[in-house]
Amino acid sequence: MNHKKIFSVAFIGAALALVLTGCSSGSTKSGSKDLAINSKDIISTMDSSTVTDTIGAQNLANTMEGLYRYSGRKIEPGIATKVVTPTKGGTQYNFNLRNAKWSNGDPVTAYDFVYSWRRIVDPKTASQYSYIFQGVKNADKITNGKASPKTLGVKAIGPHKLQVNLSQPIPYFNSLLTGASYLPLNQKVVEKAGSKYGLNSKEMVFDGPFKLDKWQVGNTAWTESKNNSYWNKDNVKLNNIKYYVVKDPNTGLNLYASHVIDRYQDLSGDSANQLKNNKDFSTNPTSSTYYIEMNEKKDPFFKNTKIRQAIGHSINRQLLSNQVLGKTATPDASVVPSKMTWNKQTGTDFENEPQSKQDASYNDYNPKLAKQLWTEGLKETGQKNLNLTLLSDDTDSALKQSEFLQAELQKLPGLKVTLANVPFKNRLQRSTSGDFDMVVSAWNADFPDPVTFLNLFETGGAMNDGHWSNKEFDNQIKEASDKNAGNYQARWQNLLNAQTILTKQEGVVPLYQLNTAALTRNDVKNYNMSPNGNYDLAAAYKK
Repeated sequence: MNHKKIFSVAFIGAALALVLTGCSSGSTKSGSKDLAINSKDIISTMDSSTVTDTIGAQNLANTMEGLYRYSGRKIEPGIATKVVTPTKGGTQYNFNLRNAKWSNGDPVTAYDFVYSWRRIVDPKTASQYSYIFQGVKNADKITNGKASPKTLGVKAIGPHKLQVNLSQPIPYFNSLLTGASYLPLNQKVVEKAGSKYGLNSKEMVFDGPFKLDKWQVGNTAWTESKNNSYWNKDNVKLNNIKYYVVKDPNTGLNLYASHVIDRYQDLSGDSANQLKNNKDFSTNPTSSTYYIEMNEKKDPFFKNTKIRQAIGHSINRQLLSNQVLGKTATPDASVVPSKMTWNKQTGTDFENEPQSKQDASYNDYNPKLAKQLWTEGLKETGQKNLNLTLLSDDTDSALKQSEFLQAELQKLPGLKVTLANVPFKNRLQRSTSGDFDMVVSAWNADFPDPVTFLNLFETGGAMNDGHWSNKEFDNQIKEASDKNAGNYQARWQNLLNAQTILTKQEGVVPLYQLNTAALTRNDVKNYNMSPNGNYDLAAAYKK
């Protein structure tokens, strides 16, 4: 593959010309209270107990509210009346809840939180996110089937008081409470919908700034309208958010040029390079990392460290980021992104720590070393020629990325790589079921702490689709979560150690940190990203 020919200029030329010259046949208007934006794929579910992807998380952030929410980078009260200080050595939180309502008029109560949290840790729900409750009293016992969900450390003391008990302090617990997993659920509504809950808006209610209208799974466009039952509705300026699924950059650029959408936020490749001087163009680093998982359960030869290391050393990440993705990504040598977490005692970015910089050498582009490790690994595992499939999404940028990775990996002796680019929802399903050899996965921070990336790869973890396992790595994560939970510097060192092990062993192969490259009209204001990677659209408006 010619790495320089990522997008066909013949196809995108007309769309670029429209954007660059500002030509339009406008449908969105300045001063309108409707915001139209693109989504890179459909919503796979709106069930906060089972959602695993950024698209569902963003739309839940738009339509639902938990105890807290992010306003910019600041945690502010949501259904809770204030951000509380824990007691009992950091293990007990007592929340007073405001008089809030669901979109059907039902009151939002402490019982809604208790029901929701018990539901997600219940093994019957099969939530991949149940692990995020680790540290809440009895959560691990419940998820392992050794205790009843009713024993979870959360209880309602009347309709407007909620008490949470932890088994040990969680330094980032306030940040966790802003996430989708900790949202409340209206038990009556969920149980009435049964297995259909989260699959259509007709059988849902919402307690956030907006509500979904006439939506069901599979829709390639949807609208979220202002929720007049929301407790803080007077501070929500938009009347409607309109989403359009756009997988092809030509389509996205045309929709933006013709004023159908106000923001196109998936620029990549040649289009990003050509538009970088446009007045509407901007980039923003995200707390998200892309990486390759190798299926050690399906393909046991991936248990060989040299084979995994060979893959890591065979990829030119700089070329991938600059030419394939149009500088909308930053080469990443580890799974923890930069500019997400700083040591509160020294002010040092986690990724700028000397140990993290040393880790970067384990992913240097080194084709000669890659071939040596590959040959040795194949001999040690009794393999000769390998035919492997690389699974990824079916968007235009994902297709070009897959072609690049295919060309890089096939430089390894005796390796043939077949591409399987499928819709986002199917990629998630196949990853979870183990129907892949290698898969390009991505993770976006649930909260600004390195552990939100590192604990993905604990042995037996629900998100550890490649089934990589390392006892010392597990011990470092356990110490950070248990023994050193209240010792900031010791915990920080545990996490640095865990990252070193994961990176050196190539438990997964890091690729890059994503930068959002977008075109946004100058009348769109307060379109800001929160530390968990969601945009705070409750604060957005059009001037």
